[in-house]
Amino acid sequence: MKNRLKLRLLKAGGFTLLELLIVMIIIGLLAALIGPKMIGRVGESRQTVAKQQIEGFSSALEMYKLDTAKYPTREQGLEALITQPSGVINWKGSYLKKKLIPKDPWGNNYIYTYPGEHGDYDIISYGADGKSGGDDEEKDVLSWE
Repeated sequence: MKNRLKLRLLKAGGFTLLELLIVMIIIGLLAALIGPKMIGRVGESRQTVAKQQIEGFSSALEMYKLDTAKYPTREQGLEALITQPSGVINWKGSYLKKKLIPKDPWGNNYIYTYPGEHGDYDIISYGADGKSGGDDEEKDVLSWE
């Protein structure tokens, strides 16, 4: 009886090569369908991070203006949020939590302009290509949008 049970278990155990191939094909199809959608989300998430960082700069710039009665000049740039510029009184910074100016999600510097063309100041990230204009991940992230 024991020998018959062992023989039956040995014959029934494992998968056939055909079953394994079918499973691998299904996994491959799922990866082909889902993979491109997930890659597209990376670009969207970088755009979102850039928007959030620009909002953080905007809040810090408003605090800077409340303390000093003006925004940093173009020459002082965003550095004025972490290091007191010469000649500026009532500076109570650092106005950024980490005491450094982060780069945009693509590793480029943000562009700060004062006075701005679209508001008191403009902050721009040129996206993945680092150039003005573009679509999708190359699209500019702008403080006035």
